[in-house]
Parts: sequence; structure tokens; C-alpha cells
Amino acid sequence: MAVAFVLDPPLTADLRASIIALWVEVTNAGGAVGFVAPVTAADVAPVAGDAFTAVEAGLDHLLLGVDDGEPVALLFVVSNRFGLKEHWRVLKRVMVTPQRQGRGYGAALMREAERVVRGMGLDAVQVTVRGGAGTEAFYERLGYREVGRLPGALRVGPGDDRDEIHMWLPLG
Repeated sequence: MAVAFVLDPPLTADLRASIIALWVEVTNAGGAVGFVAPVTAADVAPVAGDAFTAVEAGLDHLLLGVDDGEPVALLFVVSNRFGLKEHWRVLKRVMVTPQRQGRGYGAALMREAERVVRGMGLDAVQVTVRGGAGTEAFYERLGYREVGRLPGALRVGPGDDRDEIHMWLPLG
């Protein structure tokens, strides 16, 4: 594995375009990262733009995995923007390019995110999972546990409602 992680890299126009392309690629391969396939860069760009703005404002953080100079994995460490929840963060848009899945990049990304969040002095981290994708087992292997489930909260298509599963990792 040759992935290296960068926290809050400068969001140049090229990097933004690469991240949006990765997001499209992951979504269109079936990844549950906020959209349902098929999507285009035009679909993803507004959501990505909001995420980039929050990172640049210092509210959130971007953890980027790079292999051979190419973005191959990422997630956002997102503030709850609520005083009573400042002791924990949410990991959003956890993704690894399909071409590099199965090489341990996802687990490495999550371990690095845990290291980053611990370094921020936080007590816990949460990730939300789309039911039916089978990814909750991945997070469980990393120490997360299911703490809540909203039945049918995610409508991915007509007649296809999925549970929203909340996974929690205490850092104490």
C-alpha cells in the first residue's frame, strides 16, 4: 500500500476537479456517498463546493489519501456546528476509488481519521451508513458500533427506502 494522507490540502482548482471526479466515480460504482448513480460532475459540484467552503472556513477538515500523486481516498471531518456537540465529529463522504478497493486503503483512511480526531482532543466520532450496502461490517471491524437506525430514512429510488445507520466510535 502506497497511500499517503494529507490533512486540509490547499484546495486548488485541479484538486477540486479531481475530488469531484473521484466522487462521481465512487457514486457511479455504487458507493453510498450522498448520491445515487448515475451522477455527473455537474450533480456533485454544488455539494462538493459546500464541503470545500466549510473546509476553507476552518469549520470542517478534508482528509485526502494520495497514491502516485493521485487522490484515491477521502473523507470530511465535519463539525456538528452546535455547542453541546463540540466534543465529537462526524465523518462524511468516506470514499476510496474503486480501482484501489481491496488494498486496505479504506481501513487506513479510517485509522488516520481516528488519529486526526484524537489529535483534536475529541471524545468520539460518528459515521452514518446507508442500509443495504453492507458497509456496517467494515466499520464494526474498526471498532465502531451501531447506536441508532432510522428505518426507511433514505429514499434511493421509487419503492427503495433504506435505513440510515448511525455508527459510533468512542475515543476515551
